[in-house]
This record gives sequence, structure tokens and C-alpha cells, in this order.
Amino acid sequence: MSVAVVKLGSSVVADDAGALRLSAVARVCEEVALLHGSGVDVIVVTSGAIARGMHLLGLPVRPRAIEELQAASAVGQGRLYRTYDEHLRERGIQSAQVLLTFFDMSARTHYLNARRTLRKLLEWRIVPVINENDTTTTDEISFGDNDFLAAQVAVLVDASLLLLLTSTEGVFTADPRVDPGARLVDTVEDVSELAALDIGAATTALGSGGMRSKVVAAEMATAAGTPTVIGSGFEPGLLARAWAGEPGGTRFAPQTVRQSSFKLWLKYAKPSQGVVVVDAGAARALREGGTSLLPVGIVGVEGAFDAGDAVEVSASGTTVGKGIASYSADELRQVMGRKSAEIREILPRATEEAVHRDYFVLA
Repeated sequence: MSVAVVKLGSSVVADDAGALRLSAVARVCEEVALLHGSGVDVIVVTSGAIARGMHLLGLPVRPRAIEELQAASAVGQGRLYRTYDEHLRERGIQSAQVLLTFFDMSARTHYLNARRTLRKLLEWRIVPVINENDTTTTDEISFGDNDFLAAQVAVLVDASLLLLLTSTEGVFTADPRVDPGARLVDTVEDVSELAALDIGAATTALGSGGMRSKVVAAEMATAAGTPTVIGSGFEPGLLARAWAGEPGGTRFAPQTVRQSSFKLWLKYAKPSQGVVVVDAGAARALREGGTSLLPVGIVGVEGAFDAGDAVEVSASGTTVGKGIASYSADELRQVMGRKSAEIREILPRATEEAVHRDYFVLA
């Protein structure tokens, strides 16, 4: 199955006043239809529900209160999807509205259910139009202008391409709005190459993302083996060129060592419920030896969590990784620093590993 995930940012979908950019949306739908007609399955991830609601309600600035954002989204969501549906139907394509929340990605059973639903829609040659369900989300469980959501979807369906459409041509060596010497980065082989660049988190008046969130989304997708392109949503033909591997925007190459979808879900989607502090020896074993974390190497436990929750593992104030705890926080406090024989006396049915290596991912 060849799948392209195309994400439109708020700045592509709506102008600064919140009015829908009909020409931009129509052109992207035309390009989606052409690619779909060539046999490629396409998923559209769109931002802009809040912006659309703001315009319809006559709100001059983006609200700050969560209930106001949710209400604006409730007004704009249906109108926004209808625009995509009409443009795709005009081109003979059936679409389906799919609303997802962070919880749908962070809860493993929901994650797998979402995968099955999307795969069935693609099997039926339907174009899913996905947005975050802003009417029920909160600041604590938000995807951030849907960049993260788009990357999650790309991982979910094992996409062949992720295209993030924004208001700029791609990733620049500096902010082109303030630095006339800023140059477009054509290709990124390793996301760490961008560490020295001035990639800001500034957003548009209507959006909640920024270039930083797009780079993180690219990092996640390429770790799953999906090449990613960040480019302008106003550049005609970019989707076809991105699919063909031709120049345009900033292309992120898939990483050589591919991570499993489970570990990507754990790293990026499942929120940590606490912190397990380990000694230097345990940290070294996790980083270099790929071992499980045993209670004997734990020197501190922070927060309240249950067995099965995700926890951050840290040493000397630095995050080592994230894993699924085999013990609750209270149980770990009883057995931390102890060897297996002692642990069995305290908790007879306890497992040997505090975090099994199969359920741990490095930061």
C-alpha cells in the first residue's frame, strides 16, 4: 500500500483574518485527486477549524481560554470539512471526516483501533480528512497545530510520504523574515544537523504550531522510515514533486535505523506519569547495553503512577529515556536499590525488571 499523508497548516487554510483560502484548499484538493487517481492512497490532515470558527463568529483575535477555543472549533469544524468534501466530490472522490484526540494516540487500544479504521477507509479508496477534535481536547493533551498528529498518522499507516504544508518554502538556516541571508535547507539526512540553526517556535496569528514542531514531526516520521517534506502550501505542484522525490521544500530522509511503531508511540504519544531516577551505572547500561532497568539501579521515584504507565527515566537531571513501568510508584519505593532475592521477599509476585528493555526507548 502506497500512502501519502498531506497536512495543511492553519496559515494555508485561512488568512490572518480567519477567512478560508478557498483557492489554496481547492488547489491542494486537485493535487490530492490527481495523486489518488494514479493509484496512491492519500490522507489529508487539516488545521483551521478554530480559525474558521473565529471568522464565522467575528472574533478579532485567537481566544486564549480553552472553552472559547473549543466553542470556536465546534462552529468551524463542520464548515471546514464540508469545503474539503465538496472539492473532493467534484473530482469524483469520496471522503470521510475523522476526528482524533491525543487520548486516541496515547491509549494503545485506541491507537490500534484508529489504525484499523484508517486502513479500512484506504482499502475502500476513501480519502480520510483528519483533524484534532478541538471541541474536547485541552491544553495538556493537544497535538500543536496538528504537526504531531500528522506524524502520528504517518507512522500509524506506514506512509510512504509525509508532506507538511505551511506558509514558508521550508526550513531555513535562520528566520527569513528577519535575516536576509537565510538560506533554504534543501535536504536533511539527520535531524541533529539542524541543532545549530535558528529554528524558532513562532506561530502565525491563527496557528498553534511553528517550524520547530514541524521539524519534530519530521524527526518522528523519518524514525519510522517515512520521508518527510516541509514546504509551501501555496506552491503549485509540490505534492506531485514531493511524491516523485523531486526538489521542492525541505526533504528529510528516512533514518537508517528504523524504530518500531510501538517504540515511536511510546516515545512521542504516551505521556509520562512519573519519573524514575537511576544511578550512573544503570544509566550507562540502558544507553550502551540495551538492558532492562532493574530495581537495584533505582535511587529515586517521583510522582504517582501504576504498573503499565509510562515513566521518564533520568539520571543526574538528564533524561535517559521513557519506559513502561512494571511496578507502581509505591511498589518501586519499597524495592528500589534492592536485589532480586530481597524483592521477592517484599513482593513475592513481582517481576525482575522495573522497566523491560522491550518497553523502553532512549530519549
